[in-house]
Order: sequence, then C-alpha cells, then structure tokens
Amino acid sequence: MYAKFGKRLIDVLVSALALIILSPLYLIIMAAIKIDSPGPVFFRQKRLGRNGTYFSIVKFRTMKTSAPSDVPTHLFQDPELYITRLGRFLRKSSLDELPQLMQILTGKMSIVGPRPALWSQYDLIEEREKFGVNSLRPGLTGWAQINGRDTISVEEKALLDAEYLSRLSFRFDLHCILLTVKKVIRGEGVAEGGRTGEKLLQGAIRE
Repeated sequence: MYAKFGKRLIDVLVSALALIILSPLYLIIMAAIKIDSPGPVFFRQKRLGRNGTYFSIVKFRTMKTSAPSDVPTHLFQDPELYITRLGRFLRKSSLDELPQLMQILTGKMSIVGPRPALWSQYDLIEEREKFGVNSLRPGLTGWAQINGRDTISVEEKALLDAEYLSRLSFRFDLHCILLTVKKVIRGEGVAEGGRTGEKLLQGAIRE
C-alpha cells in the first residue's frame, strides 16, 4: 500500500512544502553562483530514471563550464581544477541537490530511492537490473548514499539498493531521511577524485 500510494503522496506533500519554505534560499544560492563564476545557474545531466527511462537531473552548478559533463566528480584526477569556490561548499553541504525537489514534485524522482545512475554507468545499471532496482524512482537520497556514497564499489551500491527495495516502507524511508541529515551535517561519504576515484574507476564509466 505504501509503495503504491503512500510514498508518492508523501513525496508530493513534502517537496511542495520544502520548495515554498526554501524559496528564499534558492534565490540566494542562484545569485551567489552568478557572482562566483561565469556560466549558468543550473547543471543538467542525463540520468537513468524509473523503468529504464531517462531524464535530465538538475543541480545547482558547482563546476566550471570547462569541466567534463559525463564523468562523476569522484573519478576526476584533479577535481580542484574544476570545482568552483562556492561549489565546494554546495557539494559538501549537499545544497547543490535542492533543485531536485521540483523533480520529486513532478514524479521523476522520489525523496528516498537509489541515486539516479549516469547514462554511461553501464555496470551500475546492469547490477541494479539483476535485483529489480531500476523499477524504482531514483531518490534524492538512498540507502547506498547513506552507507558509503562515493566511497563504495558498484557491486556494493547495487546490493545496498536491493536491500532498500526489500525493506521499502514508511518507517525505513524515515530512517533513511534521518540518517541522511546526520551524514550531511558531518559531511561524510563525499569523494572528490584522487585515490578514491582511481579505485572506483574500474567498471564505473565506459563511454
């Protein structure tokens, strides 16, 4: 019952309320991005959505316009060359993800679910397909995000996403949200290139 109706209802109500409450913060961030570096306010990237469909995920731009657009940042050899000054703060605090509230409201995403894979992350997409994870709406946060985010392998991510699918409930979603808040405050699980990027490169991206 929750998976079919309750989850979507909560997504709509929470995202609509959050958009209203956070609208002043949106305007502040948008102005700060324009002041900090030349380029658009938003960054769009092709991601895998529910049931094998694709959509353009939207984030506040944290990278210079010269940055590669189809490579996860944790795989960059020298991410400092591309991340803007404001971008470091937005990424550390996860505020760059706020525009996805609108995509939750429109049904492309959910508050909790597997993070949407980049279109070229073939291994992750295939691993998730084995467990039926690709049938879910991608999430603003997820069980794999909480348990390692950029620091775990493709196989580990897929297994954690499969665990989320098997435990899907209002109580577990609430648990994921509360843990996400804790992780964001502590700034845990974010990898920006370097050794972690080299470790995870195998099997993550093939263009």
